[in-house]
Amino acid sequence: TPDAVTRASPAWDAGTPVVTGGTVDGAALMARTRARLAADDSPVHVLTGGTAEDLGRRACEAAVPRVPADTPILLKPNIGGFNWFKNPKRSGGDDGLRGRTTDPAFVRGVIRCLKARGHTRLTLAEGWGAMPKDWQRLMKVSGYGALAEAEGIPMVALQDDGVFDVQGDQPGKPLAVSGLEGTGVETALMPKALAEHLAHGLVISLPKIKAHRFAVFSAGLKGMQGTVYYSDAAPAYLQRWRTHRELGPWRRKKKAGEPAPVAEFVAALEVFADRIAALMLLEAPHVVLAEGAPAMSGDGFVVLTPTPEPVAIAGTHPVKVDRVVAAYLGLWDNAALAAELGGHRTSPVLTAAAAKLGLDLTTVKVEGDGADLLDRPRPYHLKSMAGFEIRGTTAGAPAAGPPADDRPTVTAVALGADAVTLDGRADEPVWARATPAVWTTDFAGETTPHRTEVRFAWAPDGLYLHATLHDTGLNTDRSKPVGVERFQLYKEDCLELFLDPDPSTPNAYLEIELGPFGHVFDLKVNLAARPREDMAWNSDARVATTQDPSGRVATIEAKLTNRAITAALRPGALLPLGLFRMEGKGRRAYLAWSPPRTAKPKFHVPEAFGRLRLE
Repeated sequence: TPDAVTRASPAWDAGTPVVTGGTVDGAALMARTRARLAADDSPVHVLTGGTAEDLGRRACEAAVPRVPADTPILLKPNIGGFNWFKNPKRSGGDDGLRGRTTDPAFVRGVIRCLKARGHTRLTLAEGWGAMPKDWQRLMKVSGYGALAEAEGIPMVALQDDGVFDVQGDQPGKPLAVSGLEGTGVETALMPKALAEHLAHGLVISLPKIKAHRFAVFSAGLKGMQGTVYYSDAAPAYLQRWRTHRELGPWRRKKKAGEPAPVAEFVAALEVFADRIAALMLLEAPHVVLAEGAPAMSGDGFVVLTPTPEPVAIAGTHPVKVDRVVAAYLGLWDNAALAAELGGHRTSPVLTAAAAKLGLDLTTVKVEGDGADLLDRPRPYHLKSMAGFEIRGTTAGAPAAGPPADDRPTVTAVALGADAVTLDGRADEPVWARATPAVWTTDFAGETTPHRTEVRFAWAPDGLYLHATLHDTGLNTDRSKPVGVERFQLYKEDCLELFLDPDPSTPNAYLEIELGPFGHVFDLKVNLAARPREDMAWNSDARVATTQDPSGRVATIEAKLTNRAITAALRPGALLPLGLFRMEGKGRRAYLAWSPPRTAKPKFHVPEAFGRLRLE
């Protein structure tokens, strides 16, 4: 059958053949790529917020050029970039793919965007170095088989595996490429489907944004390794390792326990980078829509550190898209990386590709509602197979939120022999010992008339707080019972506390909202999860309040006793803490102790949190 996986639709008509005697004109394709990219001055779009499907749709709308509806379009997600399958029951829910490969929901968003434009000649394709039976398993586990069937489009493997190179339109058939002399990839072949779409259609790369243990990071450029064959041996699709073949001797030394100098690793990476740059000239996609919902720092395979916010990074210039991806991951102009990787301040893959084009990557035009993410120091984490691991926050551009060393810190005094009676009066001696966190600023750092003071104390059985809200209108629906959780309390006046009991997971924290009349709304947040919010979580808060309407003041006393909180309470602990306040009707005030300095009100910016120090 034309579609060996889903049988969802017949293979598209490729139109006029682009090969003569089974050969692709590589020189012509490379010349076309150079001309196209030299003329491409379009921006890279950084989009944030919403679901993975939302981001896929928006990325498509922002970056995919308008072409005739009958244009054949090849969609190439990253599905094969993982070690191997895992049994979720034995691996804490990890199937081995999630977080490493492109989210099919993101791809669904792209597909539906294209269908809304009238496109019907769509093909999903990926190259992977495994057997046909493993491909079938991959389609089932990854969700791509179900996606292709539901959307009515073929899903094909770009490989000469005895299935996709012989059935139907033979999308995986390897074609010879002429004009590769002196490129470093002289024996490269090209999958037939890719060659035909490069010549007569549109190729959209849909990579996963992640740090990478070898290439430093993986996005559009590194993703091209999944579309190359080599003629050195058969089958050609199992020769993809030859792109990084110089790494083999270094890995064998390391496995045998012999000295494996980082300099040899770097040399292998530099050769690999040159080959990828050469392949970029040959196979550069027309569009890159990179999925980061969330993106992953770490090593891309075993160590996965989700980024705080979901993003899509999209554009028509693959090198510029990768440049923005590098900045987003904190792996552009990174001094810590340079100290470990032979002076390279970003991925050699990126710099080699830019050198091929004579491209200056110092600045790149960026647009979109997530563009301001790059205007602040970025958290980074890379665990390299070379044996080093770097983690931190980049320096440079003004931060959305203060740099880590300048973030405010408030101390929770030890309760000791003192006691707290929760009555809303806060007249116990312990509160005289506690220095308050004080602020009048809003989310953007602008001064407001609303002053807030919050003091903390702690004992092994709970975290105490005493908050004073000045210039408050007491905007609260008092018809709602205090003893029942007040869903969406943030729509009224309230104090919000974001506490991270485990600083090693900056994207996961606890949110407790306390109203001036004692209402409570609490939840657990994980920005990398779907859904992001666990409404069932309970802080076990005990709350007492008093109000002075004429003086426009409210006092809140509370004790938080949930085990997730008390387990983190120990002398000297330093916990990420966000303190916020919602105030007013109509024109709302979004008040912040450590302002995230975002373009619009947004409290869920963990890198801008202050800190709670336990005495």
